[in-house]
Amino acid sequence: MSEPQHLKDHYQDARIFTHRAMLAVVAIICLLGVLLGRFYNLQIVNHQDYVTQSDRNRVHVQPIPPNRGLIYDRNGILLATNRPSYTLSLINERVDDLEETLKVLEGLVEISDDERSGFHKRMKQRRRPFEAVPLKYRLTEENIARIAVNEYRLPGVEVEAQLVRDYPFGKVLAHSVGYVGRINDRELNGFDEEQDRRYSGTYTIGKVGLEKFYEDQLLGEVGYQYVETNARGQVLRVLERIAPKPGADLTLHLDIALQRVAMEALGERRGSVVAIEVATGGVLSMASTPSYDPNLFVTGISYKNYNALNQSLDLPLFNRAIQGQYPPGSTLKPMLGLGALNAGVVDARRTVRDPGYYQLEGDERLYRDWKRKGHATHVNLHQAVMQSCDTYFYDLAFRMGIDRIHDFGQNFGLGDRTGIDIPSERRGIWPSRKWKKRSRGAPWFPGDSLNVGLGQGFVLTTPLQLATMSATLASRGHFRRPQLVHKVSNQEEVSGDAEESLELDALNALTDKPEEKALEDVVAGFVEVSAQHWDSIYKAMEDVVHSPRGTAQSIRYGLKYRMAGKTGTAQVVGIAQGEEYDSQALAERQRDHALFIAFAPVDDPQIAVAVIVDNGEKSSTSAKIARKVIDYYLDDQAAKAEVSAIVGVFP
Repeated sequence: MSEPQHLKDHYQDARIFTHRAMLAVVAIICLLGVLLGRFYNLQIVNHQDYVTQSDRNRVHVQPIPPNRGLIYDRNGILLATNRPSYTLSLINERVDDLEETLKVLEGLVEISDDERSGFHKRMKQRRRPFEAVPLKYRLTEENIARIAVNEYRLPGVEVEAQLVRDYPFGKVLAHSVGYVGRINDRELNGFDEEQDRRYSGTYTIGKVGLEKFYEDQLLGEVGYQYVETNARGQVLRVLERIAPKPGADLTLHLDIALQRVAMEALGERRGSVVAIEVATGGVLSMASTPSYDPNLFVTGISYKNYNALNQSLDLPLFNRAIQGQYPPGSTLKPMLGLGALNAGVVDARRTVRDPGYYQLEGDERLYRDWKRKGHATHVNLHQAVMQSCDTYFYDLAFRMGIDRIHDFGQNFGLGDRTGIDIPSERRGIWPSRKWKKRSRGAPWFPGDSLNVGLGQGFVLTTPLQLATMSATLASRGHFRRPQLVHKVSNQEEVSGDAEESLELDALNALTDKPEEKALEDVVAGFVEVSAQHWDSIYKAMEDVVHSPRGTAQSIRYGLKYRMAGKTGTAQVVGIAQGEEYDSQALAERQRDHALFIAFAPVDDPQIAVAVIVDNGEKSSTSAKIARKVIDYYLDDQAAKAEVSAIVGVFP
């Protein structure tokens, strides 16, 4: 018997279908709602966020470093400029495989170990996203061509055109102008938010000299540009550009022609020359030898070159002009004689018996004169300065006492920084009772005063301090703080007519006279002394050079002007009492330093000079160098010819 067949329930089927259809419609509506909600969230609620993220993938902000300010000498000759250079850089965020990319680059251009290690250091430094990190500076045309041909293999690799600092005169100005170098970790970690902004896109910072002291003015203000890039990071177009503001230019008192004369006069000797314009306190020359090429530091000096400079016994990195502290020796005698006259301790007619030594009452020690048999039976102040009589100044120092010596010497800037506008100046030592008690834990003895009277003992001065003292003597008591920079000015465009007149302006600048208002601004102190006393010291210093018995009489021949000067020697090692100085028995670096201070012309002082030759022994060595510097400065025709030649070489 067959099973009964069930009839199809169309009503049930329709009801199931309707139910399922409604569920499907609800599901579709819900999904559409979710989709519309997502669209709303993307297009309305978070529209700006996603637009920004999208722009970040194709639009980037690039800092534009400003042109660093230029540095000119007093005649308009460029001392520090910016030269165009091509730099190989990498943007880490766009490099697929950094090590592989470096291997490819090493096959295309020569990359030294120093360059590679320096690159890895910079990669670890704090930096902005998508900021290019330099790998190699000063690319050649061949280097650029090789990289351009292989560009498709090198995503994230860029060749950037940059301005790199350049010092046309090299080692001639290394210690005064200084140099810039790469920003290191210590400097970078010390930056605040504002400095981070200002140095974005800039890889160098002033390290020493004027470059460091005037860093804020020379740097300028960073600019920005918004660029659109493709997927490989290549710039397609610039959307917006905010131009950077160049740094300010510096015009110096310094004369590059005179600086070269000073450096050439020093030659291979270790020493320093500082020349100051008496009327303004402007530093005309600041030479320190041996020197070094500052261009080595601009893009990073190699370890080999740096170690050679840093480990040299001659200390080429050491700026003797402001950091070298030397016993001034007899160069202090004119200032001490003036102080004694001013205090009434001595007068111009008073004489001192000179048997070749000085002895304190109740003391067996004999304080020897450099001239063993003495200079004369009796010596007055004029003779004592002219012939550098130690016996007279032993007596003068004892009578004057350390308190008056210290107070009067401070008026000439001794024992303190002069305030010159470069960093790392040392203050020297101008001793007093308090100083000795504080630093040595001992009282002051009369013998200490006698040593100070000869510029020995505890006394230490820098060449710059001696030049400032000489300039103060030359100006009859007007103490002016020495300054290298004459003017700080914003960069301006130079018209064609102005460019043609630059050389003429440079030559005419030699004869420009400072205005009275400028003079008032630089006077930092005044030493009140009667004209009669000034005349006495001037005459004695003049005879140091021009008298046949003067200690610098060897440089008087052929002089076309009257010079006032004072010789000096300073002991490096002590000589036992009763023994004589024997040059041959001493190593070269243990021999006396040779010093000389001078100003000229005597009737209208224009330039003051201090010269120190390390272990030069004879003061005539320094005196001859000073004469070369002063001869050149006072010879307008020679100076103008030299400036004209330099302008032709460095337009």
